[in-house]
Amino acid sequence: MSRLRPALLRPALALLAAASAALPALALQPLVTDDTGTQGAGGQQLELSWSRGRLHTGAGRTAVHTLAPTYTYGLAEALDAYASLPYQSLRGDGSRARGWGNAVLGAKWRFCESPARRTSLALKPELLLPVSPAREAAGLGAGKVSAQLTAILSQEMPFGALHANLGWGRERSHNAADQATLRRVSIAPVWSLSSTFQLVADLGLESRQADGNGVRTHFVELGAIYSPGPDLDFAVGALRTQDNAAPRSQGTTLTAGVTWRF
Repeated sequence: MSRLRPALLRPALALLAAASAALPALALQPLVTDDTGTQGAGGQQLELSWSRGRLHTGAGRTAVHTLAPTYTYGLAEALDAYASLPYQSLRGDGSRARGWGNAVLGAKWRFCESPARRTSLALKPELLLPVSPAREAAGLGAGKVSAQLTAILSQEMPFGALHANLGWGRERSHNAADQATLRRVSIAPVWSLSSTFQLVADLGLESRQADGNGVRTHFVELGAIYSPGPDLDFAVGALRTQDNAAPRSQGTTLTAGVTWRF
């Protein structure tokens, strides 16, 4: 397995951060923005998500593929625990890397709910377990334990729902220059067209600050959710990213996923 050149590796990871931000918890697929929904006490959920991204930079093109299974269990009516282990493939200009990324352990706690106002708030802490030094060098994940915390607001609306996230994280690696602080803000309207079909949109900004240098990545996504029954969802989405690096990186990611609750 060959390593991606650093010039291609850094923008590829920036794309992963924006396009795969939802993968650990998988939120309401295919959204990056999470909602406050939980499984309820004893409820279980299996999710499988696939994404295929293409990133264009001044250094060339990079392809990013991710397959992420996630299992969620309802510890209480308003408290979930979940685990995810993504498999990734990076390819650019003859270089290639593939393997398991950072395993994620997390929880979602809906700590406030107002039925009268149809508003709810939740917190989502996540712990990212380290990959091996070889996989870190190949660009497949962070080599030290990392963490992130997301505050979630969900508001029911006449057309469906509106979700907003504010997140902060710390990505740690063996290279001191690559220790990064991540911040993300996003908002996602969901239009319920019928009992089985929803249209979704997602707008957000993620910043990555490392070694005194910062990169901001804007993203926008459009998608659809088809639910043939109350416990099964099929989702598709298309996400576009652009950062402010020099030269700028632009990416397009297609996602597809299935969610089963039982």
